[in-house]
Amino acid sequence: MITLLRAAGMRFVIYTDDHEPAHLHVYGDGEARINIAQLAVISNRGMSKRDLTRALNIVLEYQEMFLNKWHDIHG
Repeated sequence: MITLLRAAGMRFVIYTDDHEPAHLHVYGDGEARINIAQLAVISNRGMSKRDLTRALNIVLEYQEMFLNKWHDIHG
């Protein structure tokens, strides 16, 4: 597990043994998985709509870096 960013009270994580599609695990008050390329929520367990919106905006802001890190880790 690699924490790529901490922002807005959330951690943005990539697991080194994870699978396609390229996605992040976001931990805060709950957990969500977000598809990096499509900026889409894959799953949500307990994260508020407000925090999900914040997380998506952060992924958009750092999208290129997140995708580059995903490809560095997973090829």
